[in-house]
Amino acid sequence: MSATILMPALSPTMEKGKLSKWLKKEGDKVKSGDVLAEIETDKATMEVESIDEGVLAKILVAEGTNDVLVNTPIAVILAEGEKVSDIVSPPALRATSPSGEDKKVASLPSSSPQGEVARSAGGVGGGRVFASPLARRLAKDKGIDISSVHGSGPHGRIVVKDVESAKAGAAPAGRAVAAPQTIAVAPSDASVLKTFVEGSYELVPHDTMRKTIARRLTESKQHVPHFYVTVDISLENLLGLRERLNLQAPKDKEGKPAWKISVNDFVIKAMAMALVKVPEANVAWTDSAMVKHKHADIGVAVSIPGGLITPVVRSAELKGLAQISSEMKDYAARAKNRKLKPEEYTGGSCSVSNMGMMGVKNFSAIVNPPQSSILAVGAGERRAVVKGNAVVIEQLMSVTLSTDHRCIDGALGAEFLGAIKLYLEEPALMLV
Repeated sequence: MSATILMPALSPTMEKGKLSKWLKKEGDKVKSGDVLAEIETDKATMEVESIDEGVLAKILVAEGTNDVLVNTPIAVILAEGEKVSDIVSPPALRATSPSGEDKKVASLPSSSPQGEVARSAGGVGGGRVFASPLARRLAKDKGIDISSVHGSGPHGRIVVKDVESAKAGAAPAGRAVAAPQTIAVAPSDASVLKTFVEGSYELVPHDTMRKTIARRLTESKQHVPHFYVTVDISLENLLGLRERLNLQAPKDKEGKPAWKISVNDFVIKAMAMALVKVPEANVAWTDSAMVKHKHADIGVAVSIPGGLITPVVRSAELKGLAQISSEMKDYAARAKNRKLKPEEYTGGSCSVSNMGMMGVKNFSAIVNPPQSSILAVGAGERRAVVKGNAVVIEQLMSVTLSTDHRCIDGALGAEFLGAIKLYLEEPALMLV
């Protein structure tokens, strides 16, 4: 039985995505588990696998198409023994999403007595293209996109003479081609653009990630009442312990150490331990009730091309520094290639954003709902510190905790940040 592949929802919040690449072409045989396409969401690039066996008979959405809504039909697979004409006669097709859920979609209309499939121009939802089988084969051989040919046959059907008179050079049939991307300029944007010298700029369309970042952070600042607390933290003990631990790391046959713990790994562990010490801060706000987390799941902001993503170290309070370090290296590598799974970057108790490696002394981060807090970490630097009646030089680091004041008020935020400071200044406490 023919099956329609739908645009999958690859995360709980996904509404649309970009069909970035087809890994199979029309006419290819596919089996269950074969990767059909790559879908780009706001945070990652995911693979769509087939759960049916048969032939990829029709690509409905071209690769490179942006803003494809979830549950939109993107391809049709024919079962063994079926013909292309078989998919146009039933009243409805069985639409199979990658999750395995069956859905119903409207049947494809019949195109002609020959039973040709009605395909959208370019595969992206334009006018239907009707063509004879011979015309399609000829167009493919000549490298002509069948959707670009004007049909002179009955009901506008494309016949052989139409293909023979068409100019070669269009993309070959069998792989849908995305329409050129245009940018609709809003009236408010037009007034801004008028202030720039014409010809002195170009417009680069926002990708899915940048749109999502803009929307979520705007919502955060509009709906989450932020409260900020800042402290300076001495790194003297932490840096000493870090050096000793890294020197004790066992080496493999190639001489590479089993771990290399960073300051950020200590921060992740300290935040997790602080949430255990101050469980009232391990919460999230909903209008119905306060969500109290049972574990400390710490999100870590990772910069990637075009934006950032926040993979989550689950139950960080139960993990050692070496394990946290290993997980973060893996997350960072896969994040840059947009290969993280949705469950690896959603949820979480709170987050840490570290710009110290960029030389930033201090900053305030925006809370990422549904989390209720985020720690902004600045650069460690040598500073003059008064101890008693003497001035000494110490390695200090400024950190700022941003909280959702609806569930973490000023006093609780200060207590939480004080616990973080305690564990970072006396890091041995995290080992007992």
